Amino acid sequence: MQVDIFAKRKRDGLIFFALILIFTLAAIIITEYDMVKGFTSVIKAVIWSFTNFYPNLESFEKLPRIWGKLQETIFLSIASTTVAAILSLIFALFGSNTTKINPILSIISRGIASINRNIPIVAWAMILLLSFGQSSLTGYFALFFVTFGFLTRAFIETIDEVSNSGVEALQASGASYLHIIFQAVIPSSLPQMISWILYMIETNIRSSTLVGILTGTGIGFSFNLYYKSMNYHAASLVVILIVITVFIIEYVSNYLRRVIL
Repeated sequence: MQVDIFAKRKRDGLIFFALILIFTLAAIIITEYDMVKGFTSVIKAVIWSFTNFYPNLESFEKLPRIWGKLQETIFLSIASTTVAAILSLIFALFGSNTTKINPILSIISRGIASINRNIPIVAWAMILLLSFGQSSLTGYFALFFVTFGFLTRAFIETIDEVSNSGVEALQASGASYLHIIFQAVIPSSLPQMISWILYMIETNIRSSTLVGILTGTGIGFSFNLYYKSMNYHAASLVVILIVITVFIIEYVSNYLRRVIL
């Protein structure tokens, strides 16, 4: 019996890898991808980066302006995440199987969150550009909608996982809905929810760079401006500051997670 199971798993694995190989070869043929040229291009790109894409003394003169744009990006990410988290908590309470008021409202809450979560942030930025143009408000809403969808889904799963026993105990004692929410659901779910919020702040700072290129705001706008004007030294300084900022935010976020959890 075990031999048959092992043989079946081995056969399924071979079929899977064969399909992957076929799809890869088909993609190479359809796109006319030259593998040799692709690998040599990577080497040329690395050489070009070391010879052209680095900050010089002149680029550091633009540091105050770049820093101002970087602050705008950080504050935009934090603001969109925290506001989305408040709204996500409300929708998660309505959508969770543990705390839902009625099934229809639960389906609506989950559906709204799913739509916001599954539309890519780039698509949100393009859609909102038609309404708000290139402005900070466009970038804010693009980050907000994606964050709202993701956090609602994450909060729903968190509530369903960690709150069942406390909710059942309070329901058995005849506690009201609000008492159950504030005495059982939020206290037991809050550490994990804060962890998700910190994760989304990290993610939004990374995403806001791309959003800024599309919406003409924040640090993404600065990078796009310098890169298109072929000021590669200033553009490289922007990239370095983004990387440093992401590492600092990740360090602070991990520290807060250790303290909270």
